[in-house]
Amino acid sequence: MTLLVTSATGANGAGYGKILAFADDGKPIGVFGSDPRIVDPRGLGTSRVDGLLFVNSGSDRILALDRNGHVVHASRSIVGLNPGGGNFGPDGRYYVGLRSERTIMAFARKLDRAGEYILPPHVVPFPRGFAFGHDGRLFLASGIGPGGEGDNTILAFDSDRRMLPSWKVRDPDLSPLDLTIAPSGNIVVSSEHPFGAANALTTIREYAHTDGRLARVLVPKDGVQFQKPRGLRFGPDTRLYCVAQDEVVAFDFETGDCLGAVARLPRLNGQAVIFFP
Repeated sequence: MTLLVTSATGANGAGYGKILAFADDGKPIGVFGSDPRIVDPRGLGTSRVDGLLFVNSGSDRILALDRNGHVVHASRSIVGLNPGGGNFGPDGRYYVGLRSERTIMAFARKLDRAGEYILPPHVVPFPRGFAFGHDGRLFLASGIGPGGEGDNTILAFDSDRRMLPSWKVRDPDLSPLDLTIAPSGNIVVSSEHPFGAANALTTIREYAHTDGRLARVLVPKDGVQFQKPRGLRFGPDTRLYCVAQDEVVAFDFETGDCLGAVARLPRLNGQAVIFFP
């Protein structure tokens, strides 16, 4: 499988503004998908039904690509979409975090219908990643936006999308940037606290799926910069991968050990990471 990373550009960083591919040995392969509608890409997701790669484009579109990087499905240009992260839900739809509307919207897999709000607009000050638990609960990270607005917490919603006040994170060192679900069902986030600070503490933080209790903190080893950690994904080898500035870092999630950078590229400005056939 190929390691794919979205690299932001423009006002959001001096990156490449493309989906970039890396070989097994970490060497850059090149751009994945040359369609001009792929602009300043962010979130990535893969459909288990047809094996397509979904990408959130800064052109206010969502695109579905095949394994050759060709666009198979495309949404229309949606004014104000401003998409962030993406994940598939238990109902087979593709869910997208909306950075301007501060909420989550769901789209049919063929991207041929209007999206549906799953949570009310402005449900959080600034969404920073979301994922569905094994039991259908929705976990949404709420972090700090580029303008300094926001808070640092994680919210849980039941299958009817009602907030669960009994599930609560109490962690003064949390400033989430992305969120994923561990094989155990626990919630895992990349964190940079204080957000944007030159001396920020950058970590991977794991929380119990039962009540939000901090279970563990994973830290980078010596020689790994781990600056501006963003997208998280578990790989086919069950290791945890996190894309950061100039590198992709792997962790042995069972032991918690940092395995080092598995890929490096100057100006990467990575946002999302995924493995794709």
